[in-house]
Amino acid sequence: MALTHITLRDFVIVHELELDLSTGFSVLTGETGAGKSILIDALQLALGARAESGVVREGASRCEVCAEFEPTPAIAAWLEEAGIEASAELLLRRTVDTAGKSRAWINGSPATATQLRELGEQLLDIHGQHAWQSLTRPDAVRGLLDAYAGIDTRPLKAAWHGWRQAQQSLADAQQAQSTLANERERLAWQIGELEKLNPQVDEWQELSTQHSRLANAQALIDGANQGTLLIEGDEDGGALRQLSRAIQTLQSLGQFEPEFNALAEVLASAQAQAEDVAHSLHAYLRKTDLDPAQLAQLDERMGLWLSLARRYKKTPDELPLALQTWRQELAQLDAAADLDALQKAAHAAQTACTQAAKAVSRQRQQAAKPLAQAVSSAMQQLGMQGGRFEVQLQTLDAPAQHGLEEVSFLVAGHEGSTPRPVGKVASGGELSRIALAIAVTTSELGEAGTLIFDEVDSGVGGAVAETVGRLMKQLGQHRQVLAVTHLPQVAACADHHLLVSKAASKGQVSSQVRGVNGEERVSEIARMLGGEKLSATTLAHAREMLDTPPPKPTPQPTGRKAAQR
Repeated sequence: MALTHITLRDFVIVHELELDLSTGFSVLTGETGAGKSILIDALQLALGARAESGVVREGASRCEVCAEFEPTPAIAAWLEEAGIEASAELLLRRTVDTAGKSRAWINGSPATATQLRELGEQLLDIHGQHAWQSLTRPDAVRGLLDAYAGIDTRPLKAAWHGWRQAQQSLADAQQAQSTLANERERLAWQIGELEKLNPQVDEWQELSTQHSRLANAQALIDGANQGTLLIEGDEDGGALRQLSRAIQTLQSLGQFEPEFNALAEVLASAQAQAEDVAHSLHAYLRKTDLDPAQLAQLDERMGLWLSLARRYKKTPDELPLALQTWRQELAQLDAAADLDALQKAAHAAQTACTQAAKAVSRQRQQAAKPLAQAVSSAMQQLGMQGGRFEVQLQTLDAPAQHGLEEVSFLVAGHEGSTPRPVGKVASGGELSRIALAIAVTTSELGEAGTLIFDEVDSGVGGAVAETVGRLMKQLGQHRQVLAVTHLPQVAACADHHLLVSKAASKGQVSSQVRGVNGEERVSEIARMLGGEKLSATTLAHAREMLDTPPPKPTPQPTGRKAAQR
C-alpha cells in the first residue's frame, strides 16, 4: 500500500502539478521558500485536514487535490462497509473554493472529511518537524507505548464505560428512592384503572361501529322493508314485475328490430341483480332485530373509554398503547428500585474493568523496557552517546478509562545525567533527535504504508545527519518513505530525489516538483552543501556522497578532422 500519484491544481503557489511517486525512500529538497512542504500540506488536505480558503492560489476560484494509493484488503473492506465501490486504485479527491467550502470524493463517490480522516489513518503516517511536542501529551505517549506493545485498549474502554454507567445507575437509584416510590405508586394506580377496562387494540373502532349500527337499528329495518317492497311489490307495483314486462315487450319486437334483443338482455341482467338485492335484504331482516340491552352495554363500555381518555388526556384509540407503555415504565422503575441488583451489577462491572485494566498494565510493563532499549539504541546512532531513554509507569489513585497508570517518557541526554521528562529537555536539537529516534523505532508498527518525515532532521548535522539518512533508507526497504529535508547527507541516501523549485511567470510565483538524476542531482546536493555558487570542491563532495563518478569529458577532434575545422 503506497502513494502512487498526486495531482495539484491551483493549490497555494502551485498552478498545476502531476507527480508520480515510487516505493522506497524519496526526498524532497529545494531552496528555502520554494514550497517543499506544499506536497505534505496537500496530502493532509486530501486526507481530511481542515479546509480553508487560504489554500486556493491567488486569482483562482478553487483548488483541487487528488491522491492515488494502492489499495489493500483492509481498505477494500472499509470501502465496502462505507458503500463505496472499490477499484484497482484508491483515488481521493478534494476541492476547496475561495469561500472555504470543501467537497470530497473517494473513488468518485461523494465523501465526508471524517471518512477521509478514517482512511488517512490507514494510508499515511506523518511526522512533522515539531513531532517532539506530542511527546509531552499523556495520550500521545500512552498511545506510542500501546502501539509498540500491540495493545487493543477498546475492551478496556468499553469495560470502564460499563462500570461508570452501572455506578451512575446505582447512585441515581439511591438518590431517588422517595421519588421512585411516588412515581411507582402513580403508575400502578393508572395501570390498575386501565386494566379494569382492559382496552384492546382496535377495540374502540369496533365498539363505535357496533354502537352506530344498534343505535340506528329501527331505521335500518325500516329501510330494508321499504327496499324489499319497492323491488318485489304487490301485483304490478314492484320493480321486478315491471322489468319482466319490459323484457317480454322488447323480446316480442326483436324479430322486427334486432337491437331490442340486446336491450332485453341488459334488462334481464338488471332483473337478476335486483333479485339478488331482494334476497340479501330478506336475509338481513331475518337476522336483525332491535336489541336495547346490548345497546345499553355498549353505551356503558364506551362511556368508560371516554372517561379514562379524558382523565389521562388521550384519545380513546391511544389507551391500549398507554397501558403497554406504563407497564414498561413500571418494570423499569422496579428494576431501578432494586438496589441489591444494582449494587451487584456495579460490583461485577468494576471487577470486569479491573481485570481488563490489569491485563493492559501487564502488557505495558512487558513492553516498557524493550521500547526504552530500542529508543536508547537509536539515540546512540543519532549522536547522543551515553544517552538513555526510559518509559515511566506511574500508578494512578483510581482506575481511568485508559488503565491503572500514567505513561511518561524520561530522557537523559548524555551519560551520567539523570533522566528527566521529555518536555524539560532544554536542547532543541536533542528534542528533534529524540523525536526522530522514537519515530524510527515506532514507525514500523502502524498499518500505514507511507511514512512522511517533514523536516524532522532539523537541528542535526554532520555524521548524525548521515545516520538519519541511513535510518530512513532502512525504513524504505519495508515501507514507502517520503522526507522533506535540508540536509545533503539525508538527501544523498535517498532512492529517489524530488527537486522543488519556484519561478515567476506573468507576475505570479509558481512552485514545481520534478525528479532529478545524474548530474542534476549532483548539482542539487552540491547546492545543499555550499550554496548557490557551485565549486569544483562541492561538486566533487556531492559526487562522493552519491558515489557518482564525474562525467566523462567530451572527446576533442584530432588530426585531419581538426585541420579541416
